[in-house]
Amino acid sequence: MPTGLTQDAGWEIGVSRTIHRPLTAVWEFVTGPKGLALWLGVDGPLPTEKGAPYRTTDGTGGEIRGYRPGDRVRLTYGPSTVQVAVAPGSSEDRTVLRFHQERLACAEERAERRAYWKGVMDRVQAELT
Repeated sequence: MPTGLTQDAGWEIGVSRTIHRPLTAVWEFVTGPKGLALWLGVDGPLPTEKGAPYRTTDGTGGEIRGYRPGDRVRLTYGPSTVQVAVAPGSSEDRTVLRFHQERLACAEERAERRAYWKGVMDRVQAELT
C-alpha cells in the first residue's frame, strides 16, 4: 500500500512538532480566535458540542465530532476529517502539537494537504515563539 493510504481512512496526512511553550498556552492558541483563523479559517469561536455545525470564511462547512478541552478537537472539513491534538512534551515548557487529516481523495490531495499543514505548523510556531 502506498505511503499515506490506509484501509480504513483512505488517504491521510499527519504532521507534528514540539513547540517550546506549555501545553495550556498551545491549546489556548490553537482553539482561540487567532489560532482558529490560522489553521481552520474560522472567524469567531468554534462550537464545542458534538454534532454542532461550523462554517469557514471560504464557505467550507463541517461539524464537530469531538472536543476534549486541553487535549483534542476532531471535526469534519468538507468530506475529510481533521484532528488537532496537544500532548505534553519532554518538559513542562514543551508541547507536542499534531494536525491529522484523513479521508482525502487521492495522493495529490494528500501532498497538497501535507504542504498546507506544514505551513500551518510553521505559522503556529512563529506565533508562539
